[in-house]
Amino acid sequence: MASTTRTRILDGGLELWRTHQAVTLELAAEKAGVTKPGLMYHFATRRDLVEGLVDHVLDGYDVELTRRAGAAAEDLGPVQRLAAYARWALTSSFDLADLAALSDPRLRAVMLERWTARMARWLWLPDELSPADRARLEAVRLIADGAWLESACHPGGPDRSARAQVLAVVEDLLAGVAA
Repeated sequence: MASTTRTRILDGGLELWRTHQAVTLELAAEKAGVTKPGLMYHFATRRDLVEGLVDHVLDGYDVELTRRAGAAAEDLGPVQRLAAYARWALTSSFDLADLAALSDPRLRAVMLERWTARMARWLWLPDELSPADRARLEAVRLIADGAWLESACHPGGPDRSARAQVLAVVEDLLAGVAA
């Protein structure tokens, strides 16, 4: 299937982030093989482009989490959602492009808010959880968040065997949740 111009622009922007280059309208247009006015048809400002890049990354996350969980977040309980998130974070590869939008000092607050809102459907915990269950699920989330961040910052980090051992700890934590 041929990619749309918008998708080519977003993929090009992510490639700029992955290669530690600035994401400008000019560079993103060049990377996508479109003119700057052609890019601006889809993204009028750099902020629009960065927001589009964050949404593009998060759309991919959501697709992968849904695939791994076997259902949309809304159709799962907290244990199933957090289990899918932890397995995904501990068995996937990430890179600096996954962090780039959160590191721009001019956009950090807006992007973090957007990021948090989009991931909330996978990470929220119901109020009625017991304190012990909440603590176990929060521990799973913190382990998964740490694995995601570590992978994005240090792609050559712990090997598969070490990550599998951490995943076994996560599964033990999840098995102890009554919810």
